[in-house]
Amino acid sequence: MKVVEMREKSIEELLIVADELKVSIHQNQVDIAMNKSQNNYDIRNAKKDLARVLTVIKEKESNA
Repeated sequence: MKVVEMREKSIEELLIVADELKVSIHQNQVDIAMNKSQNNYDIRNAKKDLARVLTVIKEKESNA
């Protein structure tokens, strides 16, 4: 998801997206620990997306 799309969403919607990303990161870590997956890039991308979402949430909270 691009930052422009994130800025169009409400804080509640962004919090839902953040929760989904946290679950995705955890699931990917479990898969790697159990040798079901060797793709570390999914975790890296999910963490970056989560950071972007949290940044947009902070921007919206400081402007409101």
